[in-house]
Amino acid sequence: MMTLQKEQRMALVQRDCPARLVPSGEPITIARNTFVTITQAKGGTYTVTHKGNMARIDGTDADALGLEPVELHFTPFDDNHFHKEHAWEALSTVYDPEIPVNIVELGLVYDVDFIPAADHKTDVLVTMTLTSPTCGMGQVLTDDVRYRLQKVPHIGSVDVNIVFDPPWDRDRISDEAKLELGLL
Repeated sequence: MMTLQKEQRMALVQRDCPARLVPSGEPITIARNTFVTITQAKGGTYTVTHKGNMARIDGTDADALGLEPVELHFTPFDDNHFHKEHAWEALSTVYDPEIPVNIVELGLVYDVDFIPAADHKTDVLVTMTLTSPTCGMGQVLTDDVRYRLQKVPHIGSVDVNIVFDPPWDRDRISDEAKLELGLL
C-alpha cells in the first residue's frame, strides 16, 4: 500500500460537496472551505478523509476539490451500434472505495448479460458481488455501475444484481491487481 501513501494530498473544498461515508454509504455534505485528505483518486471517484472518517466523492464533483471533473469518452465506431468493449471499459472505471482497484480487476463482476432492446439499444444486466456481505457500500457501487454504463453509447436500461454465492475471495483478484496491492 505504499503507492496509496504517495497519492495522499490535502485539498481545500471549494464548494459544499456531496459525499458518502465509507463503508456505510450514508450521504453527507462536506462544507466549503473544509480541508480533506485525498487518499485515493481512481476511476473518477475520490476517497477522502474528513473529520476522521473516510468519504467518497464522485468524479462529477471533482471541481469541489479543485480538480477536473471526469467524463467518460468512448472511441466511436462507424457502425452506430452497441459494443461490449465499451461496457467493459466503463465497468473498469468503477473502483472499490476502500481498495485502490477497479471492480473488474478485483473480481467483483461475475457476469454481464447484453440483451438486445428497441431502437438499436442494448439492455445490460450485471451480476456482481461485494468483498463482504456486510459491506455498506453496495448501493454506492451499484449506483456507480449504473451511472457509468449509462454513459456508454447505445445502452438502454441497466440492472445490477448483487449476489453472495459464490462468495468473493482474494483468488478472484487479477494477478495485475494482486501485484499492485502487494499480494504477490
